[in-house]
Amino acid sequence: MNFLFVHQNFPGQYLHLLRSLLADNEKREGTHELVFMTEPNRNQMAGVRKVTYSKPPPVSASAVLEAREYEQAARRAQAGYRGALQIKALGFKPDIIIGHHGWGEMLNLVDAFPGVPILGYFEFYYKIHGTDVNFDPEFPMPEEHFGAVRGKNTVNLLALALEQYGQTPTGWQHSTYPGWARERIRIIEEGVDLELCKPDSEARKAPLTIGKLTVAPEQKLVTYVARNLEPYRGFHTFMRALPRILAERPDAVVSIVGGDEISYGAPPKQGGSWREVMLREVGGQIDLSRVHFLGKVPYEQHLALLKRSDAHVYLSYPFVASWSLREALACGCMVVGSDTDTVTEFVKHESNGLVAPTLDHAALAQSVLRALEDGKLAAKLRKGARAFAEEHLGMDAYIANYRAYIEEIAGKPLLPPAPKAPAKRKAAAKPKAAAKPKTTPKPKASK
Repeated sequence: MNFLFVHQNFPGQYLHLLRSLLADNEKREGTHELVFMTEPNRNQMAGVRKVTYSKPPPVSASAVLEAREYEQAARRAQAGYRGALQIKALGFKPDIIIGHHGWGEMLNLVDAFPGVPILGYFEFYYKIHGTDVNFDPEFPMPEEHFGAVRGKNTVNLLALALEQYGQTPTGWQHSTYPGWARERIRIIEEGVDLELCKPDSEARKAPLTIGKLTVAPEQKLVTYVARNLEPYRGFHTFMRALPRILAERPDAVVSIVGGDEISYGAPPKQGGSWREVMLREVGGQIDLSRVHFLGKVPYEQHLALLKRSDAHVYLSYPFVASWSLREALACGCMVVGSDTDTVTEFVKHESNGLVAPTLDHAALAQSVLRALEDGKLAAKLRKGARAFAEEHLGMDAYIANYRAYIEEIAGKPLLPPAPKAPAKRKAAAKPKAAAKPKTTPKPKASK
């Protein structure tokens, strides 16, 4: 089957699906041809032909606020269309196009490849009420910006108007879309590698050192992970909980993984990073020799921290769930999560973790302390976390469901049955030797 993947940051969400398709090629050479259209980056995958398009220039600040995101998406749609024409000119025609609708590259591919089905990733439908906007009263959105939030759905709506196929990874994300749109979007729960992300019974028997952080076996490790440290992921709530946690647990150390950029939401009005803002607020109340900002770490170090963690804090506004939450559950972490639907779809209170009010730092501190103090409860919840991951977050099930949906859309199997070997011709039967004619016995002479 011929595949065209589209994502601005190759390979994006499609790493594991690509590996599965490459495995088909290993079983039977030439089963799939894989082409991936993306912005330039250094990532490579053997067996995947990467085609790049130029990143469009940023939209002028003078553009109408409500239309800025769409204007940028329209430029990406043009870039994606031109890239598709180049692919087409080389003689490649996909059987299916798979990509992320978030940035607009896929909007005009129906013109470049008419009749080719598109399976698009629908991540989130923006609303003024009931999701991330105005969830946190500390950071209210001015009413004059509401139109810009609705404008963020322009790409979503245009993608849905293509009347193609959609998928999203969680029930919560699916629920954000209007009822008429949900019928076109299928939930395919994303999985993690359960062999790579698994509990390690030896993790607490020796010191763990990552950067300037060293955790001794007798110490308690509190972990926090986000792509970037910002209020959308509850960073401000977590930092405000630390003074009590550290005061009541002198044996506790804290690792904080994440960058200082902005993934979601707005930067601090006073400038700088949210890390700097929160350190100015609570830095004088905590022992900074026990709080380690590790920045962005290699994946194997990230997993080592999760496997050693005694309490892993994951907080989020009502928004998209991070892969790190899935990885934490698979690693059997003692997860303390926020009470938003984003998190509670994964973390069930006192079954596979603890849940605390998202914006209540005092309640969060109490839950973390409970996790550190009650070893029997922690053991039960760790076991529950791994069991949940095995039931809902397995990579094999995720890929199987994804492949089944592709086969349904394309109308043919991804790995057709091996062609039967031609039947061996039977050797011609040897001609039988001619039977000797029977001789008539001579009559006996009469006496």
